[in-house]
Amino acid sequence: MSEPIDYEAEYDNRARVPEHPAVIEGWARDAAAFREAHEPLTIAYGDAERQRLDLFRPAEDTAPAGVMFIHGGYWQALDRSFFSHMARGLLAHGVQVAIPSYTLAPEARLSHIVEEMRLAAQEMARFDRPLVVAGHSAGGHLAACLLGTNWRAISSELPETLVRAAYAISGLFDLPPLTKTKVNDKLRLDEAEARAMSPLVWEPAPDLGLVLDAVVGGEESAEYHRQSRAIVDAWGAKGVTTRYEERPGRNHFDVIAPLADPGSDMVARLVVLARAP
Repeated sequence: MSEPIDYEAEYDNRARVPEHPAVIEGWARDAAAFREAHEPLTIAYGDAERQRLDLFRPAEDTAPAGVMFIHGGYWQALDRSFFSHMARGLLAHGVQVAIPSYTLAPEARLSHIVEEMRLAAQEMARFDRPLVVAGHSAGGHLAACLLGTNWRAISSELPETLVRAAYAISGLFDLPPLTKTKVNDKLRLDEAEARAMSPLVWEPAPDLGLVLDAVVGGEESAEYHRQSRAIVDAWGAKGVTTRYEERPGRNHFDVIAPLADPGSDMVARLVVLARAP
């Protein structure tokens, strides 16, 4: 009989990476410097305080799709101001990047946060181009949720492929295990809601040419690897073009660092997705 899984240890990323405070401080510092050099257009996608996104537009906007990057923090920490510099790599290739904030738990339930990101995507629809949604950790979950959304059910005026690809980094797609951890102290998920908010069991449209990349750091926990493999297998069987990628030597926090590097293979993949016909 296999040993029971210690979900608390598997999902406690800060304990697994003791140097995480310095990494987060670095994000804030680098993001502030990037905003000063590349002042974004701040757009309200709703009336709430955190319903705002920063849009970074390149000098030459040459990509047919834009990219939205959704931050992590277990849906209960951080905001867009920590991640402005993650637009650097894509801007260098002529791709515009939107970085939203969202209302955090426990003020908002997870279903409300998903709806906020749908509102942000709808706001971006006015630029008349599809979206590639990238996200980290909780943001990876939200990216998958947007890819799995039936946009025509929300509005007949929205394109079916408003979101045509998701690039989920260290994402969470199977949420019932989180109900057994302190992460749930603020999320307040019960088993039924956790399953309903798990894109792993959703039914993405099989005939729209949707693409999902699930990326995970090689140093992350076994549960994070399982989560990414599981959605690749499940959605691949449902007609989505899926891809699993492990980033050797990367942990839960430094796995997103290549987004700030115009020459990285992570940026190159997102450019391919943004330029796909």
